[in-house]
Amino acid sequence: MDTNVKAVELKELWRRYKSESDQRVRERLVVAYSPLVKYVAGRMTSNLPAHVDEADLVSYGLGGLIHAIERFDLAREIKFETYAMIRIRGAILDELRALDWVPRSVRARAREIERANQRLEAKLQRAPSDEEMAAELEMSVADFQDALVQIAGTTFVALEELWNTTDQNGDQVSLLDTLADPNAPDPAAIVDQSELQDRISSAISALPDREQLVTSLYYYENLTLREIGEVLGVTESRVSQLHTKAVLRLRSKLSGELD
Repeated sequence: MDTNVKAVELKELWRRYKSESDQRVRERLVVAYSPLVKYVAGRMTSNLPAHVDEADLVSYGLGGLIHAIERFDLAREIKFETYAMIRIRGAILDELRALDWVPRSVRARAREIERANQRLEAKLQRAPSDEEMAAELEMSVADFQDALVQIAGTTFVALEELWNTTDQNGDQVSLLDTLADPNAPDPAAIVDQSELQDRISSAISALPDREQLVTSLYYYENLTLREIGEVLGVTESRVSQLHTKAVLRLRSKLSGELD
């Protein structure tokens, strides 16, 4: 189908759905945007344990897509695709949390590493090395790196989740939802979110160079871990370790600032 024709058809579908709430039109929008679900699920699958099935993630994500279509405001100056991908990812994450697929021991080790990183950053006034982290945790460097691999699946969360809040309806709201809106009920809340975004940006800039690069390539350039490995000339496993350390550092730093 011609791109321009498709765009015109989508615009008409949106107009009809928002004015008439026709469920058949909604289903046509779901079909039109369903490739977004496949894309998001595919990216998330690459960072999850092998027993997590991509088809299950697609199923979870479809609920997020439907919710995005129902909630999207055509008057907002953002692309639906951007809005929908956050909702799809959020729906998948919610379902994974509900299933509690991460062993308690792995969660405990992740928290232990976060706390150790927090202590060392406060002491050293810089990001600690693997050797320093291993010494603080009283383990070998090899064991520390193995631990990173084990908990890698718990840190695939998108960076926008680090600054999510909950609205009055109990829905997760990202910074994307706080973009300027003439009908916004609480401008002060938007200012607070902007300040938190600045703190996150500062935290990212304090990461070691390679972790900054991995963060940028993964979250902003949308490269997979395998593709990042090709760029850096390292294995996918090593990229996974770098990504895991970056997210744990961000979490420990932000939790310390917000306490």
